[in-house]
Amino acid sequence: MPKVAGSVKELLAALDGIARIEGDRLVVVDEAGLRTRGIYDLAWTATFSEDEATVEAARWIVWEASQAVGARSASIQELYKARSRGEYEGMTVPAINLRAQTFDMARVILETAQKNDSAAVIFELARSEQTYTYQRVFEYATSILAGAVAAGWKGPVFIQGDHYQFNAKKYATDPEKMTEEIRKACRDAIAAGYRNIDIDSSTLVDLGPEILDEQQHENYVRAAELTALIRTLEVDGVTISVGGEIGEVGKKNSTPDELKAYLDGYRRELDSRAKDAIGLSKVSVATGTSHGGTPLPGGGVADVALDFGVLAEMSVVAREYGLSGAVQHGASTLPDDMFHKFPATGCSEIHLATGFQNALFDHPAFPAELHKTIEEWIYANCQDERKPGQTDTQFVYSGRKKAIGPFKRQLWDLSTKDAILASQAEKVDFLFKQLNTPGTRALVEKYIKPVEYHQPLPASVKAAL
Repeated sequence: MPKVAGSVKELLAALDGIARIEGDRLVVVDEAGLRTRGIYDLAWTATFSEDEATVEAARWIVWEASQAVGARSASIQELYKARSRGEYEGMTVPAINLRAQTFDMARVILETAQKNDSAAVIFELARSEQTYTYQRVFEYATSILAGAVAAGWKGPVFIQGDHYQFNAKKYATDPEKMTEEIRKACRDAIAAGYRNIDIDSSTLVDLGPEILDEQQHENYVRAAELTALIRTLEVDGVTISVGGEIGEVGKKNSTPDELKAYLDGYRRELDSRAKDAIGLSKVSVATGTSHGGTPLPGGGVADVALDFGVLAEMSVVAREYGLSGAVQHGASTLPDDMFHKFPATGCSEIHLATGFQNALFDHPAFPAELHKTIEEWIYANCQDERKPGQTDTQFVYSGRKKAIGPFKRQLWDLSTKDAILASQAEKVDFLFKQLNTPGTRALVEKYIKPVEYHQPLPASVKAAL
C-alpha cells in the first residue's frame, strides 16, 4: 500500500535514489523506480496528507516529474484546428470525467491508450464534480499527471475543465458575482496546469424572445468575455482550447440556426474585447441525452432517443465557422451499439462520466459491506435531493455520486480494485475502438507539441533541503 508522508522531509526521504532536487529543478535518476514505486507515494501524499506543506511539495514534484519524463499537460487546440480544416476525419475524441480512483483510472486509461497506439483522450472534471468528489483543480491535475507517470506515458496529457457552468438563479440575482465565480475557476484551473476549458453559459439562454440572437445573447457575451480572459492567462505560449455550449444537456434539442446565432454573436463580442483573438475550438449541443441517464424504478437506465442527425448537422455548421465540430455530452450510459455511430457524424468530442462510476459501484468485486455503508450514508445525507416518486433504487443511483468525496480514501484503497480496474480497462478499450482512436498517436503528435513548463520551487521544499 502506498505511504502518505506526514512531512516534506519524509516525502523527500521516500524518493531517495529515485529523484533529487538540484537548484530549483527535479532530476529523475531512476525512472523505473519513480514509475513503479515513488509516484504512488507522491499521489497518495498529494491527495491524503494532512500537512499542507507536504501536499504542496508532492504536487510540485509530480508536476516536475511529468515534465522530466515527457508526460506533459497539453492543449488539444491544434489537433482540433486540423479537424476544422478537414485534415483528418472519422475520429471522436473521448473526454472522460474521473470522479473516483482518479490516479489509478488515469494510469489504466493511458496504459490502454498505449496498447491502442492512441494519444487522443481527454481527462476532465466539471465544477460540480470538484465539489462532491473532493477534488479541486490542483489535486485533480496532480492525480492525472501522476497516473500518466505510472503508466510510463510519453506524450501530451489533455486535462480539461468541464462545464464551467453559470448558475442561472445566481446570475439573475447578481450577474457580476456569478461571472466572477467562473473567472476564478478559469484562473485556478490554468494555474493548476489545465490547458483545456469548456465554458457553459448555456444555462443563461432565454427561449422567451422570438429572435435567436436575443435568446443566445447572455450565453455568447459571457462565453466571449471568459475566452478573452483565458487568452490573457496563457503563460507558456500554448493556446488553451476553449469550448462553448448552446443547449443545456437534458433540455430541448439544439438547432443549426441557434448555433449560428450563438457563433455570430460570440465572434462579434470577442472581437470587441480582443480583436482577432482565437475563439472556440468546439461547441457542445443538446441531442436528447441527459447527464447520468434516467434511472428506472427497478434499476437500470432508460433508453435514450439520441438524434444523430442533429449531431451531424451541427458538426457541419461548427466546421463552417472554423471549429472542430459538435460535442456530445451525457453519453457514457448509452447502449454499447451506439458508440460506433459518433465518428460518422463528425462529432469531434464525446463526454463520458457516469458509466465509469456505475462500473465501479456495480462491479461484483466491489465490497458488499462498503456498498451497505455508502447506501446508509446516502439515506442519511441526501434526503433533501430525493425527488417525489423516486423508488429507493432510483434514489441511491442518483445520490451515490455524492458519496465519492466522503469515501474517497476507501475507494482509492480498495483491496479488490485490480479486478474492477481490469473491467474498466476493457470498457476503455472498447470505447477507443468504437470511436476510432486506435492508431492515431502519430496524428496527435503531428499537431500537438507539449511545451516544457516548470513551476517555482515551493518554499517548504527549500526549507526541507
